[in-house]
Amino acid sequence: MSTCLCTISAVNDFAFPLTGEPLALDLINTRPVTANGPVDLLATPTGLRAWLALQADRLPEFTTDDSTPLTEADLATVHGVREHAATAIDRARRGDRPPATALRGLNHAQRAAPATRELAWDGKAVTATTHRTGTFGTRLAARLAEATADLLLDPSILKVRRCEGPGCVMLFLPAHPRRRWCTPAICGNRARVARYYQRHKGA
Repeated sequence: MSTCLCTISAVNDFAFPLTGEPLALDLINTRPVTANGPVDLLATPTGLRAWLALQADRLPEFTTDDSTPLTEADLATVHGVREHAATAIDRARRGDRPPATALRGLNHAQRAAPATRELAWDGKAVTATTHRTGTFGTRLAARLAEATADLLLDPSILKVRRCEGPGCVMLFLPAHPRRRWCTPAICGNRARVARYYQRHKGA
């Protein structure tokens, strides 16, 4: 079976296959299948920092540098949310009931660092800043679980698709119903080349 690593974004030598989808899908898509087999792009603190740098506009409070300590426990907490998100979203996008264990895991992550809004006056209007308490990993996991809950509650969950590229496991939410590939320039082109080869190999 052919494999696909549809590189779109790179930070500090970390190539991420697909970003810009709903945050929960971007999280799930950090486990692509490459020519060397499945890869976990969040396996190390450096990989997690690189991914957070790409998500800085959506997760500004979690953008880190090398001075921010990230522990194995932080990684494990994020990995747990990713696993629950992948399981729940895979079922829900098909219209099926997500496993209770996945929903419980997402609920637990959110309860571990609940969000509170702190109100203030900036001189012209009331502002609100969201705060969470706990370790870096606990707060990040809660935010990612919240993003997963947002997607699961959105009717568009039924439109989430897996890329049709051979061997590709990327998920995306198509803006156009005819979209079939995570990236037309890579997976789409490979599929077209494969079809051309099949049509002409006996010629």
